[in-house]
Amino acid sequence: MDNFLNTPIEYVKGVGAERGKVLREEIGLATRWDLLNYFPFRFVDRSKYNSVRELAGFINAPVQIKGTISSMREIGHGRGKRLTAKFQDETGTVDLVWFRGGKWVKNKLKPGVLFRVYGKPKLFGSTLNITHPEIVPFHQVAQEKGLQPVYNSTEKLTKKGLNSKGIEKLTYPLAHAMREHIPEVLPQSLIEQYKLVSRAKAYFNMHVPSSDQAIQQALFRIKFEELFFLQLELLLKKGKTKTKSPGYVFERTGKYFDDFYKNYIPFELTSAQKRVVKEIRVDLKSGKHMNRLLQGDVGSGKTLVALLSMLFAIGNDFQAALMAPTEILAQQHHETLSELLEPLGLQVVLLTGSTKKKERAVIHEGLLNGSTSIIVGTHALLEPIVQFKNLGFVVIDEQHRFGVAQRAKLWRKNKRPPHVLVMTATPIPRTLAMTFYGDLDVSTIDELPPGRKPVTTKHFYESNRLKAFQLIREEIAKGRQVYIVYPLIEESEKMDYNNLMEGYEAITKMFPRPTYQVSIVHGKMKPDDKEFEMQQFAKGNTQLMVATTVIEVGVNVPNATVMMIESAEKFGLSQLHQLRGRVGRGADQSFCVLMTGNKVSKEGKKRLQTMVATNDGFKIAEVDLEIRGPGDIMGTQQSGVLNLKLADLARDGQIVTLARNAAKQMMQEDPTFKKPEHQMLRNELKRIIQSKPNWSKIA
Repeated sequence: MDNFLNTPIEYVKGVGAERGKVLREEIGLATRWDLLNYFPFRFVDRSKYNSVRELAGFINAPVQIKGTISSMREIGHGRGKRLTAKFQDETGTVDLVWFRGGKWVKNKLKPGVLFRVYGKPKLFGSTLNITHPEIVPFHQVAQEKGLQPVYNSTEKLTKKGLNSKGIEKLTYPLAHAMREHIPEVLPQSLIEQYKLVSRAKAYFNMHVPSSDQAIQQALFRIKFEELFFLQLELLLKKGKTKTKSPGYVFERTGKYFDDFYKNYIPFELTSAQKRVVKEIRVDLKSGKHMNRLLQGDVGSGKTLVALLSMLFAIGNDFQAALMAPTEILAQQHHETLSELLEPLGLQVVLLTGSTKKKERAVIHEGLLNGSTSIIVGTHALLEPIVQFKNLGFVVIDEQHRFGVAQRAKLWRKNKRPPHVLVMTATPIPRTLAMTFYGDLDVSTIDELPPGRKPVTTKHFYESNRLKAFQLIREEIAKGRQVYIVYPLIEESEKMDYNNLMEGYEAITKMFPRPTYQVSIVHGKMKPDDKEFEMQQFAKGNTQLMVATTVIEVGVNVPNATVMMIESAEKFGLSQLHQLRGRVGRGADQSFCVLMTGNKVSKEGKKRLQTMVATNDGFKIAEVDLEIRGPGDIMGTQQSGVLNLKLADLARDGQIVTLARNAAKQMMQEDPTFKKPEHQMLRNELKRIIQSKPNWSKIA
């Protein structure tokens, strides 16, 4: 990049040392180029005006009006003092209010002079007013542009005169000066194919917009470029993994797989499960390192697919490991796999933080001498002391709960990286899968086993609690069982415990002994006590289980047909969907009851409406992405993948797809970017990659 763009921020006209320091510290701007990449978050059309009469329809939305001051008065004393001005046009009157700077404002405002006012109308009781509006004499307005960019600022920046208007005063002249200095990084063929404006024009139009169309063209160009280079990175990484990391060849299915598949498989695989097993089998025979993401809804049968894949490894004289994020989930996998593999005489060992020292020594020895074929564990598997004779296959469940560096430790447990199957029961929207897992092959189990009935979800407000209890009584009368889950408020374990215990007392009063038996499970219990309570419920000795979200995973009771979630508005969509997946595991109709207070936020209502409307985990994931954004869902802090300034994976799915296709096309035409017309592209890609941490060979 040329020296003009790399000039330190302090040398931008109007910045200087003091402002430069606060720009660096507050929003990370160090150069002219950084300032050009500090884009406005919206644009205001200064050519449009509202009438005062229309303001009631624009509560908390920005408006622009013109008119005159008819009167001013100061109200109150001390800190409560404020200046109020009556502002009017031909359609009505509105109050303008200042709680600070009243003296300065009062001197500036002259009754009878035509002003332009910009601000957000608010209702205080039944009175409409605009607090701390931007107000300018109308004769000065003619000099301003129609469309004005609005920039994010901070309190410290504002104190240095760098509110939105102050930042605009820096970017406006810079945008004019920089046009000949911004290098084009995309080849002309791509620019023509996707009808993109030039890079320089896009940056100019973001800061000095001439029309809505110019803004849209600029946004499309910059978003496309961001996503295109991101997809190129991922495709390069995927290619390197396959070429530089040759995989162990599993030539045969092996006796264990054949015996289990023919004689002991618990139910007929769905067509989706069969398809995924074939995809994995092809990978394992190819001689290339497998890096595959397996996604599927709760109860879709991912564990069985993982088991069949591990049997491929064992049948080829390799060991297999399954890593889960919590002890409860690891224990559940251990019990499931042990039960399924018992007829084959294969022992599955479990290694967690709770494993006793004596047992650990035996486990370590079995892994090292090869007598142990399958191990299930938590983070304990990552410890340096855990060594394998011949680890060939690794399954990582709910992988988003593991940090990148943690997962990398598993790769070093053998001379070559073992084949990797990454599983998630949280369906991932297509745009996220292409972005966060663009370097993995993706398999999807998109159908549930036959005989499963969709869970019916109902939302009850507190005022309808008795209806919810009636449903529970009816289900228990049929011999069914019920979960009642309370939210985990991480900030206060004491509050969690109190909420749960109050709930437990209320439930035992509504469902008294000896007619009803109630289990209770929470995080403060000793593991043995927790296990006892869970087993009581699993065996049918208790009809109700009152719990915190500790049962999100870890309990599989086909006879349970009701999942009642207290304070459901406090849960995220993904967690609500996971909890709902605890029921509907048998042939009987099941119900999910979402209990909330009578007041629920707009966002909370959207989550609850989504849960009631659909059981499709992928649709739920799309809504979750819209509400929370990609960072919260995927944990971008640990992914090392995202550094997007304008592109939004929740809203720009179409551009993600176009950028992915363009990146694939580029890799096919010129995989090493050696063509002269791709030199600038190669330089930009190199710059981007060098600015990021090296997470090579990591899924």
